Amino acid sequence: MAPRILVFGTGSVGAVYAWVLSQTIPATSITTICRSNYDQASKDGFAIDSTIWGNNLKFKPVVARTVAEAAEKSDQPFDHVLVCSKALNTTPSTAELIKPAISETTAIVLIQNGIGIEDEYARVYPNNPLISTLTYLPVTQVSPAVIQHREVELLHAGTYPADAPSPSKDAAKKFVDLLTAAGATAVLHDDVQEERWAKLLVNVAWNPVCALTRCRDRAFINTNNKVLPFIKDVMMEVCSVAQAYGYDNVNEQLAHHHIGRAYRRDLPGVQPSMMADTLAGREMEVDAIIGNVVKRARAKGVAVPLLRTIYLLVNGLNASFAVGNP
Repeated sequence: MAPRILVFGTGSVGAVYAWVLSQTIPATSITTICRSNYDQASKDGFAIDSTIWGNNLKFKPVVARTVAEAAEKSDQPFDHVLVCSKALNTTPSTAELIKPAISETTAIVLIQNGIGIEDEYARVYPNNPLISTLTYLPVTQVSPAVIQHREVELLHAGTYPADAPSPSKDAAKKFVDLLTAAGATAVLHDDVQEERWAKLLVNVAWNPVCALTRCRDRAFINTNNKVLPFIKDVMMEVCSVAQAYGYDNVNEQLAHHHIGRAYRRDLPGVQPSMMADTLAGREMEVDAIIGNVVKRARAKGVAVPLLRTIYLLVNGLNASFAVGNP
């Protein structure tokens, strides 16, 4: 029997991985939770243009508005629940919202940015396999249920915690094997947290800066010859925190690699998710991407003056959306 998949948060990233899985699993075994794109997705399904897999890729999974509705529609327990929504501090939490879909054996897969995002799920579901992943997947939902994907696709995965028991390790391998069989690029790690810290070099540096300046990364580089030294200083603060937690490979060499990628892009460059959220007046992943790094720095006594300043400023920007400031 084909595995049953639930995708919570079927925007751009969720839609792409739902389509990827549909290459080896019947679309009828994949249920997507949709909000703003519900009408279009339930009527015509999803359409994806990808520089890797091709254009006008269409598929129509099962579509539901809520997890409770999805659970009612499914005649079998879900084998995997993919959490692809933004890592926000909500009430109730996302961990609570997915409860109707979680059985004793359901593997919970977090496809989200940031650090320290797994704790709430581990608390609510201490006996379920918890798979922590991050993805390099430049995607944009250009209109409801219509997705553009470019440049790269790579997912890193591992259990949380890293020393999880064998059933969790087996579930993580099964999920990676599913993606690989479907034509995606997925890598299984003994400890995926090092990859999370590595991606934070990009996210902490460019996400808030592009949101605050409203400039894409390459365009901001062109504004002043002091931009790249500043971005490096921000990245090096992240490196210092990562190294305090034992991840020595998150270092200056990796920072230079990521800076070079941004510098070599064609103008205007990439629009990070926080910039897109700012332009739309949406809540941003401030704590998952920045705040949790600052907290971890404080716990280890690591000085991060730039990160503390950025965190303060982007928190203010985030708060302005809630009160309706221009």
